Amino acid sequence: MPNEARTARCGWLKNGNSPGDLSKAKPCGAKTRKGTACEGPAMPNGRCRMHGGPSTGPRTVEGLERSRRARWIHGWYSREVTEQRRQARATRRLLTQLLDQLRADRG
Repeated sequence: MPNEARTARCGWLKNGNSPGDLSKAKPCGAKTRKGTACEGPAMPNGRCRMHGGPSTGPRTVEGLERSRRARWIHGWYSREVTEQRRQARATRRLLTQLLDQLRADRG
């Protein structure tokens, strides 16, 4: 076999895949680890066989809600805590003014 000349393959490939020139196939385009676009050929469904292709994002109402909750800001920078700090500063200023008035009245 090593000395035999290679012949062009005819017919279907393994596992029922159709033959064709992969360089002419549409690239997947998903982002790679390097940040560049994937150049792997896309399958008929438009996805790369290596990593599934770019995400289409959530489509259902439940998926959209789950995605929104995943970006939920909590802790120091949340809207609720920021508002609590703002109210605490206003209360502190008011108490300081009241104490200053009491000291002025006594003295």
